[in-house]
Amino acid sequence: MNIVVCYKLTPDAEDIEVKPNRTISLEKAEWNIGEYDLMAIEAGVQLVEAVGGQVSALSVGPHQTAASKAKKDVLSRGPDDLYLVIDDALANADTHLTARLLATAIRKRGPFDLVLCGEGSSDLYFQQVGLQLGELLGVPVINAVSRIMPADGKVIVERSLENEVEVLEVPLPAVLAVTADINQPRLPTMKEILKAGKKPVTEWTLADVPPAGGLQESVTVLSTLAPKQVERKQIIVPGNPDEAVQTLIGYLSKEGVL
Repeated sequence: MNIVVCYKLTPDAEDIEVKPNRTISLEKAEWNIGEYDLMAIEAGVQLVEAVGGQVSALSVGPHQTAASKAKKDVLSRGPDDLYLVIDDALANADTHLTARLLATAIRKRGPFDLVLCGEGSSDLYFQQVGLQLGELLGVPVINAVSRIMPADGKVIVERSLENEVEVLEVPLPAVLAVTADINQPRLPTMKEILKAGKKPVTEWTLADVPPAGGLQESVTVLSTLAPKQVERKQIIVPGNPDEAVQTLIGYLSKEGVL
């Protein structure tokens, strides 16, 4: 099976700095593979271990994506090779531009049987890239996938819905977006980390992989600000539940909340 796994690097939440003017700085942040994308990588590796084939990892983004540590991190988790589209203009790319770039890069790489994505990114979690990517590639696309079972010319997938488990047969090629409960990603061994440095990496620029429609985005970000810090009132409402509710409503009305 020929599998492409898409992933995104996201800043470590503990390293995000909030400036006095409420703007957010990522200058000191360490960039890691998104936790949902780790499950997608593991799912691809497990499928190849079961039926044979190869796994290619693919990412588009700013220069942090091409850092040596980041490349070794993804390749040590099982992919056979890595494809990157690098440009700092992609630092804040919206979901549609990201999907268009991924689609162009996948076509440039060559034929595929299956494309895997995490259900959403660890930073924004819009849950849109996988669905848009399937539409752009013109293949079946299913999200919320919690299990993948290979079959002849297709995959059988399970989707855990609110009150039931849906089982679907999906013809290949296809795009699947997997949930966080599909597996437990393995931790790379020292041997796998050392082997990662010898695996092939292909780096493209936007000139090599121009997205259909150019770099125009569907969404314009006007500003990103941290919430205002408000000192808590720290009011304790005593009494039985009925009395406490009425007292709480009084406080909320006084504050203009109700």
